[in-house]
Amino acid sequence: MIKAIVTDIEGTTSSIDFVHQSLFPYAKSHLRGFLRQNARYAEVAAHLHEVARLEDRQLTWEDAADVLERWITEDRKATPLKALQGMIWKLGYEAGELKGHVYPDTPVYLKRWHEAGKKLYVYSSGSVEAQQLIFGYSDAGDLTPLFSGYFDTLVGPKRETQSYRNILKQIGFAADEVLFLSDIGEELDAARAAGMKTCQLLRDAKAKPFAAHPHAKDFSEVVL
Repeated sequence: MIKAIVTDIEGTTSSIDFVHQSLFPYAKSHLRGFLRQNARYAEVAAHLHEVARLEDRQLTWEDAADVLERWITEDRKATPLKALQGMIWKLGYEAGELKGHVYPDTPVYLKRWHEAGKKLYVYSSGSVEAQQLIFGYSDAGDLTPLFSGYFDTLVGPKRETQSYRNILKQIGFAADEVLFLSDIGEELDAARAAGMKTCQLLRDAKAKPFAAHPHAKDFSEVVL
């Protein structure tokens, strides 16, 4: 029996286009201004130090901005990039310049599963703060009360089995009591190797079907 559901965001609860056509460009266009004003503060400085470590060279904040802009273009799953994007998006959401996209069926089924006693968690390459923002400022209202926890790349890469074992250890459920939802087959493979149940969301043509996993075109077809 499924007692907990762990869901991806991009292509699963929310549109891939929203992330790539709204969130990423917003972060890129506001990055330099944000760093100019905030690079001296400890939290931002720590992330810039990590950028320099990953690049294995000394960087000014302007140099770091060049690297981060390139990483945005490459859609790098780098923790300091995701953290800084989250900080920039927070300002955009609070200013009313951003609204988190969710598919129409997402809030309906998240609420239904929550009311049925299922524990809901998010696992995304975006930072925990970015995850909380997209659901907290969603176009369906504040959905954050539905979730029991959030996981990002600090728990491990999404295509590595150990990451899902780490999640299982933290949430305290047996692997076969947990369902992982994603549009990415390699992520589902890793979750299944950790013992989780899986379901692949095929919401648009960008999703590549993996025959090894059950499929659903939206949350109404997800079988618990």
